[in-house]
Amino acid sequence: MYRTHTCGELRIEHVGTTVTLSGWVQKSRDLGGMTFADLRDRYGITQLAFNEEWNADLLASARKLGREFVVSISGEVIERTSKNKQIPTGEVEIKVEKLTVLNASATPPFTIEDETDGGEELRMKYRYLDIRRNPVRDNLLLRSKVNLEVRKYLTDLGFADVETPFLIKSTPEGARDFVVPSRMNEGEFYALPQSPQTFKQLLMIGGMDKYFQIVKCFRDEDLRADRQPEFTQIDCEMAFVEQEDILQTFEGLLKHLLKEVKGIEVNEVPRMTYDEAMEKYGNDKPDIRFGMEFLNMNNLVQNKGFKVFDDAESVLAISVPGCASYTRKQLDKLTDWVRRPQIGMKGLVYCKYNEDGSTKSSIDKFYTEEQRLEWMTSAGAEKGDLLLILAGDDKITRKAMSELRLYMGETLGLRNPEVFAPLWVLDFPLLEWDDDSARYHAMHHPFTSPKPEDLDKLESDPGNVKANAYDLVMNGNEIGGGSIRIHDRDLQKRMFNLLGFSDEEAQKQFGFLMSAFEYGAPPHGGVAFGFDRLVALLGGDEVIRDYIAFPKNNSGRDVMIDSPATISGEQLNELNLAVTLAK
Repeated sequence: MYRTHTCGELRIEHVGTTVTLSGWVQKSRDLGGMTFADLRDRYGITQLAFNEEWNADLLASARKLGREFVVSISGEVIERTSKNKQIPTGEVEIKVEKLTVLNASATPPFTIEDETDGGEELRMKYRYLDIRRNPVRDNLLLRSKVNLEVRKYLTDLGFADVETPFLIKSTPEGARDFVVPSRMNEGEFYALPQSPQTFKQLLMIGGMDKYFQIVKCFRDEDLRADRQPEFTQIDCEMAFVEQEDILQTFEGLLKHLLKEVKGIEVNEVPRMTYDEAMEKYGNDKPDIRFGMEFLNMNNLVQNKGFKVFDDAESVLAISVPGCASYTRKQLDKLTDWVRRPQIGMKGLVYCKYNEDGSTKSSIDKFYTEEQRLEWMTSAGAEKGDLLLILAGDDKITRKAMSELRLYMGETLGLRNPEVFAPLWVLDFPLLEWDDDSARYHAMHHPFTSPKPEDLDKLESDPGNVKANAYDLVMNGNEIGGGSIRIHDRDLQKRMFNLLGFSDEEAQKQFGFLMSAFEYGAPPHGGVAFGFDRLVALLGGDEVIRDYIAFPKNNSGRDVMIDSPATISGEQLNELNLAVTLAK
């Protein structure tokens, strides 16, 4: 038996007990006649004590222990003379009577501590060592807990966990597919699923009624901190439901997770239309933990002789609380920030609402004190606030103001990761126009149902058709999205035509689904949550990488196993493939 207890289990009531522990040596301290070592496992740390008076040979062996040695010890639990209140086991230590080195360790390339000296790339190369660190371990345990609570909640509501295939066919919509050559079918390829979308619809047609799956998905796209080439979804679908049924079910799931995982009660999840979100916050996943809603100033400032505003499609402002005291240097820094290529603005206008009730603006000569006070009233500003104003093309300016709002929220500490503000965003456009391809694309996916009241506009005014779609947003991040699906063959055909599919292309790609619609497809809809992102947010982070056991880097590489990699000529021959790299 390698252990009777874990390294995080022993307390003062265990004094006098003989125990066996196993784990990794965190560190040791040689004090001459005594040596102390910290033994660590997944559950915690226990101090080991070696004394020359107790056993000189054992002390000599303890002095040879290095960091990360795997050892097993037996001994008596004794009370520590110098207690450590920082750890649960800090009142006791082990008077070691037997020491066995199960495996020696080379010197780790970085310190296995909460605060490590290892950079991210080094930690990813030795991820198995990184996982020994408390923060990473805790993240993975959080992921495990969320997984369990999701399963409990959905199972209790009668959802069936059904697996769908990983080897499917390539589809033209969405991100690029990862493709897998077939040895048995020469010249043909599987694709890895970007989502189980069509399969979960087929399960509804098959009468499964309520389906869920915590499933891997794959997208060959450019990566960011919150993206991975393989990621995990909580994928769900329900039959014989309307939008309201789905919203109630899955905001219930989020409330359950916040309560069970974070101990937080959320009574209500507010709702907002897509148009309202864009108008007030400039994006479709607004962070509502703080205010600073947009003020459209066109009617207040245009045609007053200030050319920058007069020529602008949109003049937008936010009121930043308590920042009227900003110095010229601070304001210049903000101006430089909005001028960055990532933001793309030419400049920034400010107006201070001073504590004495006066105003001071960078464009005072164009507007009277009375006009500037009207700005403040319209923006809901209070004395001491700072009005930040951007002007230009509506789309660019709205996006830039959204970024500036988030930046100011971060700067002022208003984006507390321990505060959770979920929000439903509803009534998305069904389609979005792409100038490059000169055609419409589905904003969600081609199987999203239009709003019934907009069906007559599908061909005549497609850009103004609303979708029966919804996103669940939290703290400025989309954590889930879904829609009521099309379940009628004719309507699905109309949708494919709008998206530029010929009848032949639609039949080749989705003929199996179109055929299934002819055999009694029920009304159905669903949602998919980004599991990695959800877990990261619950952990107080927006970067998903440390919530995945073995993630890829920003180039989509696993630097630990050095993947992707070339394959042998023999493997290529079996697949009847040749690799020719473009120059």
